[in-house]
Amino acid sequence: MHEAVARMLAKYDPKSVDDSVRALREIIQEVALLGLWRAKFFEHAAFYGGTALRILNGLDRFSEDLDFSLLAPAADFNLTRYTASLEEELLAFGFNVRVEMVDKAVESAVQSAFLKANTRNELLVIETGEEIARQLPAGQVMKVKLEVDTDPPPGFATEARYLLHPIPFAVRSYSLPDLFAGKMHAILFRRWKNRVKGRDWYDLVWYAANHPQLNLSHLEQRMRQTGHWSGEKQLSPTVFTDLLYEAIGRLDVEQARRDVAPFVKHQQMLAIWSHDFFRDVARRIQFVLQT
Repeated sequence: MHEAVARMLAKYDPKSVDDSVRALREIIQEVALLGLWRAKFFEHAAFYGGTALRILNGLDRFSEDLDFSLLAPAADFNLTRYTASLEEELLAFGFNVRVEMVDKAVESAVQSAFLKANTRNELLVIETGEEIARQLPAGQVMKVKLEVDTDPPPGFATEARYLLHPIPFAVRSYSLPDLFAGKMHAILFRRWKNRVKGRDWYDLVWYAANHPQLNLSHLEQRMRQTGHWSGEKQLSPTVFTDLLYEAIGRLDVEQARRDVAPFVKHQQMLAIWSHDFFRDVARRIQFVLQT
């Protein structure tokens, strides 16, 4: 095992198959970020979403995907320019990962790819015991989805954040108030057919407890882009709060709890969830009006 990977693995102390797979996924995510940095990807894009919260800000739940936004709309952006750099970086640390672009049936501003690897083989790379690795099917594939929004709404700020593993490097990320705005847009307007994305509601609680400042101006720009806000009037804290209370009223709390449970180590943290609990959480949000 590569020495840097061994240091990264040490913070996990995996005891089960699930623990080992989660550790492997996060190590691959961080090495992929290093590969993107070497390829100067962050001169054009910023990291956001749940994995940005997890890796850069200490969110205490696991996250699966790598989400990015260009710094400004660019119709000619091509994610394939970075696939070779990703594969080379991962291979340098011992991981046999291939990058596969996603051909979308519906035209979209989001470009997607999957990092794919044989789960059992890569667990052996990080020297997971044979008794754990054998519990997985030989052909099981680990997938990490990578998405880039090539037509981002305006009004967000970014900052350089630094990671020390596997080597010191920099990642450009959305600021926390703008990350929060993106999360609130997902809670208010993202629809998953009959599913509830409990992970979004878990993140809301995390924001309220740790970084409650929400950039309402950026949320408004996101709403305008998706057709959920129009006209000259600005989105006000009162209107936002009304929208959030309506979403809380519609929430199937038990379904949300089941969705997030596999990503949380301490299940007792979910026991308190209720409509009243989320209404209390909503009252803790603080508003900033950046432009």
